[in-house]
Amino acid sequence: MHIVVCIKQVPDTKIIKINPKTNTLDRRSAPAILNPYDAHAVQEAVKIKGKTGGTISVLSMGPPQATAIIKKSIEIGADRGYLITDRAFAGADTLATSYALSKALERIGKELPVDMVICGKHAIDGDTGQVGPGIARRMDIPPVTNVIEVAEVNQEEKTVLIKRKLSNGYELIQSELPCLLTVEKEINQIEYSPMLNMIKAARYEPTIWAVSDLENVDRTQLGLKGSPTIVGKMFTPPRPEGGKRLEGSPDEQVKQLMDVLMEKKDLFTIQPSK
Repeated sequence: MHIVVCIKQVPDTKIIKINPKTNTLDRRSAPAILNPYDAHAVQEAVKIKGKTGGTISVLSMGPPQATAIIKKSIEIGADRGYLITDRAFAGADTLATSYALSKALERIGKELPVDMVICGKHAIDGDTGQVGPGIARRMDIPPVTNVIEVAEVNQEEKTVLIKRKLSNGYELIQSELPCLLTVEKEINQIEYSPMLNMIKAARYEPTIWAVSDLENVDRTQLGLKGSPTIVGKMFTPPRPEGGKRLEGSPDEQVKQLMDVLMEKKDLFTIQPSK
C-alpha cells in the first residue's frame, strides 16, 4: 500500500497580519507551518499504514524552505518526502498547482505505484478546497471530499470504505483504489511523535525536483501563465459590532432578551427534512 499525502506550507493565520496598503496577507508577519488539515492527512496515512502496511510519501510544492514541513511529516510518521520547487511554479493558482502536483505524482508513481492520495480539506491561507479534486481529475481517479473516517481498506478487492460529512448528515461510500481523499480535522487526533521519528526527521533530506526533473510538462500550465484566476479586489472585513445591550433590572433584562429572541425566532426554527 503506497499512500501519498499532499501537504502545503502556510503562514500561521493566528498571528498573520493584513498589509493595510495592499490588503494582502503579510506572510512575513507570521511563522510558516504545516497546514493543519494536512497534518491530519499525514496522521491518517500513518493510521492506515498501521493496518495495511506499506509506504507513506509526502509531496509539497513551494520554496526551498518548505523542506521544514516535509521533516515535520516525517516526524509524524511518513517514510519519505518530495518537494517540487522552481521559479516556474511561482504565482500558481489552484489550477496550476494541481497540474504541477499531478506531474510530480506521475513520477513518484513510476518509482512505486500510488494506491491512495490524501489531502487536507483545504489550506488555511487559501481556503478553496480545489487542489485535491483538481489532482484527482488530472489523475483520472475518484475523489472523495470531507472525509471523517476511513472505515476499511480492502487491498485484495482494491476498495476503501469511507465516511464523509455532508451539510445535513453523513454518507458512507465505497470507492475503488486508487482514489483521492480530502480529510477534515475531526478524522483523528495528532499523536505525539516518538523519539525515533524526531531523530529521523532531523536527519532526513527530502528529494527535491525542479520542473526539468518532471516528464512531459506543459510549461504554459505552470505558475502565473497557467493561472486563469484573477483577484478583482481584496479588503479587510469590518469588525463585527457588539450585540444589543440589556439594561435595567433582571426582570426587565429577561423581557428584553425574550423580545430579541422572538424577533430572531426564524433563525432557530428547525425545518423538517423533505
